[in-house]
Amino acid sequence: MMKTTAVLFAAGIAFALTPVTATAQSAADLNDLEMAHVAYTADNIDIRYAHLALAISDNPTVRAFAETMIRDHTAVNEQALALLAELDVQAQDNFLSQQLLENAEVIIDELSGLRGAAFDRRYAENELAYHQAVNALVGETFIPNIENAQVRALFEAGLNIFQAHEGHAAMMVESVN
Repeated sequence: MMKTTAVLFAAGIAFALTPVTATAQSAADLNDLEMAHVAYTADNIDIRYAHLALAISDNPTVRAFAETMIRDHTAVNEQALALLAELDVQAQDNFLSQQLLENAEVIIDELSGLRGAAFDRRYAENELAYHQAVNALVGETFIPNIENAQVRALFEAGLNIFQAHEGHAAMMVESVN
């Protein structure tokens, strides 16, 4: 099941990175405000996953990771909102933000039906796959294409934090398997 959902998520990111038709968009074509919306959306999705983990899991490793996700992703989102306010702009919804939300609903539905060790394994595997995909998108596509230096600096700082999350997620996967 994890592989199916991870493939679905990865395929969604790959689709977003690949222009399909003349009217299709790619992540590389997004402007700074659209990239900001994708990052904010991705953070909020991970916060939702974490709240679900706290509601379902009794595993101390999973719970600690979830608490870290809530704390760190909330902090980055607060910094992003402050920067947008300072720049007097608003993040712009786009195809990739919407696609992330659609994929997240599938994963949340799946996770909601699991309990015990099955939930812990699936949550851990999803967190690893999610951080790998989003970190790749941010590092390889967004940061090189961000025009505003302040926005780029925020993305770079966030990426450093989320790369550490990826490492912690890999350790969590090992501990629950």
